[in-house]
Amino acid sequence: MPTLGKDTLQYTATVAAPAPLVFDLVAGLENWPQFHGPSVHAEPLGRRDGAEEFQHWWVIDDRTVRTWRARWRFDSQALRIGYTYDPAEPAAPAQHGEWTFRRLSDASTEVRVEYELLGDEGDAALADRELRELVDCVTDAAERHEERRDLVVDFEDPLFVAGAVDDAYTYLYEADKWPERIPHVARLVMEERVPNIQFFDMDTTTPDGSAHTTRSVRVCLPGDKIVYKQIQLPKLLTGHTGHWKFTPTREGFVLGARHTATIKPSALPILGEGTTVLDARKYLRRVLSANSMGNLRLAKAFAEERAGV
Repeated sequence: MPTLGKDTLQYTATVAAPAPLVFDLVAGLENWPQFHGPSVHAEPLGRRDGAEEFQHWWVIDDRTVRTWRARWRFDSQALRIGYTYDPAEPAAPAQHGEWTFRRLSDASTEVRVEYELLGDEGDAALADRELRELVDCVTDAAERHEERRDLVVDFEDPLFVAGAVDDAYTYLYEADKWPERIPHVARLVMEERVPNIQFFDMDTTTPDGSAHTTRSVRVCLPGDKIVYKQIQLPKLLTGHTGHWKFTPTREGFVLGARHTATIKPSALPILGEGTTVLDARKYLRRVLSANSMGNLRLAKAFAEERAGV
């Protein structure tokens, strides 16, 4: 085990994909939650000292989220990405490092990550495991890029609300009250041990009558958005993330419901014999939109009633 703070640690992998594509996957921090299990959200905070700042949230077990601030420097010409992580909460050491992407051929890339951190050997072992998992997920996503383009369904439904953002935010934040408020939610058990970090188990029905039980984590950013990720998924999906977004206008605000879902090809028969990926895409677009638009309308009615509209 290397001595931390004195040695540079590194991990190298060969990826069967073009270097610019692999670079873009790593640089697209907002997309990590769809292919990297622990990633929940990366919130952009603007530029400082030539770097892009983000707040990151990763789920580290089924009841705990780790969060930290990071600064990223992206160089698409040199195919390099530098980063600095501040200490995290729950406790994890600060670190800084660099990703490099070396072209081996038009369809092959060497990915190398070199980094340093401060902490004990347990921290180093954890950092090494987490990095290897991340690189493995990037490798899989890059090598299945064309397939994933068909499997990922991504959309946002907007609705104008002539009321106060705080009222609609409260309605959607209070998920423990959804069984009383939202018809398709049959049961919801929520836990919020850390303010604005919620875990809940939920039983729902889709418009076609199908029942699903899921477990989700939510990162709540008051007055701006509520981000969620399903960490126990319905059988049809390998990933499902999204957000509720509140965008003020002069007349009120626009409430948006976003979904990004990845289809599991082996589960297509759940929808019937002969179901294609396109069939599944249409199904998901229909049922996810129907449920979220129903929620939007209920939140709109709640906010507008309080505004006297």
